[in-house]
This record gives sequence, C-alpha cells and structure tokens, in this order.
Amino acid sequence: MGDFLRIERNGAVMTVTMDRPEDRNAITDPDQSAEFVELTESLARDRSIRALVLTGAGKSFCSGGNVKAMREGTGMFSGSPFDQRNHYRTTVQRIGRALWELEVPVVAAINGHAIGLGFDITLMCDMRIMAESAVVAESYVKLGIIPGGGGAWLLPRVIGYARASQMTLTGDPVDAQTALAWGLVSEVHPADRLLARAQELAQAIASSPGHATRLAKRMMREGMDQKLATHLETAAAYQALSHHTDDHKEALDAFLDKRAPEFKNR
Repeated sequence: MGDFLRIERNGAVMTVTMDRPEDRNAITDPDQSAEFVELTESLARDRSIRALVLTGAGKSFCSGGNVKAMREGTGMFSGSPFDQRNHYRTTVQRIGRALWELEVPVVAAINGHAIGLGFDITLMCDMRIMAESAVVAESYVKLGIIPGGGGAWLLPRVIGYARASQMTLTGDPVDAQTALAWGLVSEVHPADRLLARAQELAQAIASSPGHATRLAKRMMREGMDQKLATHLETAAAYQALSHHTDDHKEALDAFLDKRAPEFKNR
C-alpha cells in the first residue's frame, strides 16, 4: 500500500482515511487509484474484515480531481483525447469499479467537501453519513466537463432522476440537511461525532456473520439490474450457501440458547 490511504483496524472493522489534507485529498496520481484497487483486492481475500469506514483527513472528504493539473494538462490530463480517455479508464475509473464490486459493506463518513470524483466515491459506498458542516457537489459542469467517475449512473438511482438532474446540470453544492432530506445520506452529525458514529455503524454490521453481509450486499447490487425472477434464482443459490456455513449454525444455536454468538468466518 502507498501513502495516500491510511489504514487502521479495530477487530473486524477497518477505517480507511484518504490522507493528503494539504491537497484536500484530491485524486490525480495513478498511484492513488492503484491504492484503492489494491485495498479492495486485499479485502476480497481477507474474510476477517466485515465492515469498512471510508473518510478523509483534514477539512475535506475528497475534492475530486486536481484542478491545477487540469489547467496545466499534466498527469492524467495530459496528451491527446485518446490518451486522456485511457488515463481515465486506467486510473480514477478503477476506483469506482473496485468499490462497486467490493462485497465488504462500506460506510462513508463525509467529514467535509466531497466534490466531483470525491462525491462519486461516496455514491459507491453502501451507507453515507455526513458532518453538519460538510457539502457535496456533482460539480463537473462548473469546469466544463462531464461526470467521469460513475456518478451520472448511480446518482439517479440514489436520489431519483429529478434531483440527480438538478445536482448534475447545475453543479451546485448541497448541504448536509438537504442531503438528508433527499435521502442522499442517512444521518447528519456534528463533525466531532461523525467518525465515531460511522465506526458504530460499521461495528453493527460486523456483529453479523461476514458471509451474510457480503452476500446480502451483493444481492442488492445485482438486484439493481435484474428482473425479479433472476434475482430470486440468485437469492436461492446464495441462501443455500449460507445455510451450510458454521456461522449460520452458530447463529441459530445462540438465538435458541439466548446467548451472544461467536462467529468464526466459517
């Protein structure tokens, strides 16, 4: 792992912090995108992690792409249109794909500005909670470009087409209370309480068997593009797998014995 993502672990919960506060956690370097991909690949192999909290260091969650690099035409913004297309496909768009395919549930703790790509990253998470002082914006049009990180696909699915159009076509920021009213986030908290609450939610997720939460998340993700009959066929297969786990048997025994379960990721 590189130096952009700071990783801490508390039992089955991992907290990942984008840690470049001097740049408002902007993402431009290919290595930053590679860190996200490497992280998700490691989590696919490590079944002991049952929930993840994603946040930003300093006053921003993530300010998106580096605007100075855009103006100067450097880094991923360099070269011909074909070069730039390939830069997007092989760098920042890998973040969206990696987070979307990750089966470990992710809680986004939006501690400050989540702008452009930074906002799109929050949309790839399963839960979003927000600091009272934070704002989010699908602001690409303000820079004369289009949503490049997956937000145009996911935002209408999260808050509906009309409100997604308002955010995308105006590029205007949305404050925490509006985000809560629109269903974009599920909770709003004072900034100094936000991370602790995100970790509480992650611990609540992690208290259940990891196979169940991972498969349940997969069911919801796949269900967004499935017909009901296909979805139910998938559910039947996943349910059969779940019934044959040791953790399912432990959950049944603990429930009937009126005791706390002890799950072992088996």
